[in-house]
Amino acid sequence: MPVPEFVTALRGHVGTAPLWLSGVSVVVRDADGRVLLTRRVDNGKWAVVSGILEPGEEPGPAALREVREETGVDAELVRITSVDVTDPITYPNGDVAQYLDVCFLARYLIGEASVSDDENHDVAWFFPDALPPDLTPSSRLRLDKALQDEPEAWFRR
Repeated sequence: MPVPEFVTALRGHVGTAPLWLSGVSVVVRDADGRVLLTRRVDNGKWAVVSGILEPGEEPGPAALREVREETGVDAELVRITSVDVTDPITYPNGDVAQYLDVCFLARYLIGEASVSDDENHDVAWFFPDALPPDLTPSSRLRLDKALQDEPEAWFRR
């Protein structure tokens, strides 16, 4: 899904000025322990599935929606793994945003992983010990936290 309409409307008022947004990210694992990554159009790097919450949308359903929209697979949530604030991000069009990100660990259920939107060039499964070198730093952090198999979520202290 492209930039949500409510963000486009906001941008009509504030231009490229920084926006504070709520986001979700998802580390999806399959039965073999691989993780699902997408290669983003905006920066060409591999990343965990992520997206912006629509107004009034709950984080869990938003996370599952993003997985389905971006990769064509269905998953079920296992747990929240972290809640973080991203560094400010400047997109190629000059827009600046910073996110409160709720990251989930999810279990793959069904579906053929494929590019299912215009935000990604590629979708692929990777073993955690063979991640692509051009993985976004925020995704590496999210993966590290999600794959520790600890029942608690990580919160920045």
